Amino acid sequence: MMGWNRLKWFFPMLILAGAILVFILRSSVNDYILSIICFAGINIILAVSLNLTNGFTGLFSLGHPAFMAVGGYVAAILTFPVTRKAMLLPALPSWLAAQQWSLLPALILGGLCATLVAFLIGFPVLRLKGHYLAVATLGFLIILQVLITNLESFTRGPLGLNGLPLLTNLWWVYLWVVITIYVCWKVKHSSLGRSMLAIRENEMAAECLGIPLSRTRIMAFALGAFFAGVAGCLWAHLVTAITPTSFSVIMAFHLVVMVVVGGSGSITGATIAALMLTSVVEILSPLEENLGAYGISEIIISIGLLLILIYRPRGLFGTQEPAFLVKQRQRVSGEVGRSLSYQNGKGGTS
Repeated sequence: MMGWNRLKWFFPMLILAGAILVFILRSSVNDYILSIICFAGINIILAVSLNLTNGFTGLFSLGHPAFMAVGGYVAAILTFPVTRKAMLLPALPSWLAAQQWSLLPALILGGLCATLVAFLIGFPVLRLKGHYLAVATLGFLIILQVLITNLESFTRGPLGLNGLPLLTNLWWVYLWVVITIYVCWKVKHSSLGRSMLAIRENEMAAECLGIPLSRTRIMAFALGAFFAGVAGCLWAHLVTAITPTSFSVIMAFHLVVMVVVGGSGSITGATIAALMLTSVVEILSPLEENLGAYGISEIIISIGLLLILIYRPRGLFGTQEPAFLVKQRQRVSGEVGRSLSYQNGKGGTS
C-alpha cells in the first residue's frame, strides 16, 4: 500500500507530468489533434462536474448543457470584439457593447452566472426525484434554448455569435481539468461529499442523521453548474462560435453516458469514460461521412451503454476510486452503507 507521505506527493507529480505532456503535445502534434484533446478535456470537466449531481447525490439531471449555454453566452458577449459587437449586436446596451474582457475573468463570470441560474431553478426543481427531475431539467434546457433564440439583442437569435476570438488552448483546458478534478475530489472526501453519498443511498436515514437534504442537493447542483459554465466558455472559444442549438439534448445524453459508464460517484471513472466517449465519437465521425450513415456513433454509444447497464450496472468503478489514490481510512468513504452504519453507531453511543 502506498503510504500517505508518498501519496501526498503523488498528485503534484501527476499534475507536473500532465503539464510536461501538454508542453510536448503543443509542440509535436497538429492543430486538429490538439482540438480533439481540448474537446476531451472539456468533456472531462463536464462529466466530473455532472457526477456531483447525478453521481454523488443520486439525482438525475439533464440540464448540464443549459448551464454550459449560460456560461458560454456570457463569456462570448464579454470577449466579443467591440467592432464586431457594433456590426452584429447593434441593439446591445452601450455599457455592455463597450466591454471586451480577457478570457479568465469572462470564464469566472460565466461560471458564476451559471451557478446563479442553478440556485434559482434548484430550489423548486430539486424537490423532484427520479424521472420527474430528469423531465424538469430537460424542460429547463428547452426553455433556455427558446429564450436565447428570442433574445436577439444579446444573442443574434438562431444565427448565434460567430467569429469569437480563439482564446481556448490546451493550457487553459488542462488548468480547468486540474481545478475541476481537485475540487470535486476534495468535496467527495469531505463531510459534504459523504453527506451527498448518504442522501443517494438512503434519504430517510440521511435526514435522521441530521443531514440537510435540500441544502446539500443545491450545493452539489450549483457547484456542478459552475464548472459546466466554465466548460461552456472554453467550448465557445475553441469552436469560435455559439448558437442556441450548440447545447442540445444529444449532448445531455452523452454526458449522462459518461457518468453511468464511468460509475456514478467515481471521479476516476467519469474521467476515463469522457476520454473513451470522445475517442469513439472522433473515430466514428469520418466513417459516418464516408459511408453517409449519420448517427452510427449514437447507435454504438447506445449499445455500449446497454451492455454496461446489463453486465456492470454500477459502471466501471462504481462509487470507488483506485485503491492507491486514497488513504486507507478513506477507502470506505464511497461505501455509504458503511458510513451510515458508523454514524448510527456514533449516535447510539452519545
